[in-house]
Amino acid sequence: MKEETSITCGPEQDELCLCPLEGIINTISKKWTLQIIAQIGNHKKLRYTEIQERLGGISPKSLADRLKELGREGLISREAFAEIPPRVEYVLTDDGESLRRSMMPLMEWASKRTCERARSKSRFTERQ
Repeated sequence: MKEETSITCGPEQDELCLCPLEGIINTISKKWTLQIIAQIGNHKKLRYTEIQERLGGISPKSLADRLKELGREGLISREAFAEIPPRVEYVLTDDGESLRRSMMPLMEWASKRTCERARSKSRFTERQ
C-alpha cells in the first residue's frame, strides 16, 4: 500500500503548508501554463506554432511569455536549430515532467467532475 505524504505546518495535522509552493505558484497559476506543460508532455517535443495550434486561442505574446517563464523556472528547455527557416523545439525538463505527473490527479479529478456535472445537468433538464 502506498503511503501518503503531506507537508503540514501548524498545530493541526490536517493543515497543509503551502510554503513550498510560493516560488512556483506564480508561474503555474497563470493562464495557459498547465495546458502548455500538458501539450508538450503529451507530444514529447513541440514547435512554437504546434503549441499555438493545439491550444487554440492563445495569443502569440502570451505563448512567448509563458514559454520564457517556463524556461526560467527550469520546466521546459528550448532547442534552436541553425536552419533556414529557423526551427525551435520545446521539451519538458525532468522538473517539467515531474510537474506534469503531479498534475495528472488534478486533471483526472477535473475531468471526472466535468462529466458528473454534465450528467447531473442532463438529468435535471430531462425532468423538466
